[in-house]
Amino acid sequence: MVRIFSVLLVCLMGLSACDPGYDNSSSGGSSKAYRIRNEDKVQFRMLDSVNALRSAAGAEAVVLNAQLNAAAATHSRDMSAQNRPWHFGSDGSSPLDRVQRAGYVGQMLGENISETYESELETLGAWMEGSGTRSVIMDPKAVNMGFSWFQESNGKIWWTLIMGN
Repeated sequence: MVRIFSVLLVCLMGLSACDPGYDNSSSGGSSKAYRIRNEDKVQFRMLDSVNALRSAAGAEAVVLNAQLNAAAATHSRDMSAQNRPWHFGSDGSSPLDRVQRAGYVGQMLGENISETYESELETLGAWMEGSGTRSVIMDPKAVNMGFSWFQESNGKIWWTLIMGN
């Protein structure tokens, strides 16, 4: 099973090099900062990649959910404002609180977060390496996914992925 994930992840990384959806030309050479472009396609690239991994493991596909996307976007921006990657909002809210505030009526199953200068597919690869973050992505009960980000002017990206059913 791990071999299948590894092969699939390598293939996804190779495909991401064909049309990365980001631009690192403004990094100034001092740091590797990705500038996201084609913002309207980022969520769909992540959704397709997550569903490819889930399919390889025999799990059902998930669909993007507007309320979970909104909760993810809110949290990504809030993590940037706090300048720390963690699951609690600056107002003390938990992931469950944010999902409920966004109007999601299903059950939140898990949340993955990241602070990085890497693309969404590189971030997914890092999440798949950790057992806790991988279990959120591969949860067999998941039917909905929320995914969003906030990119600072310096290039740092705050990613949030939420799974629900």
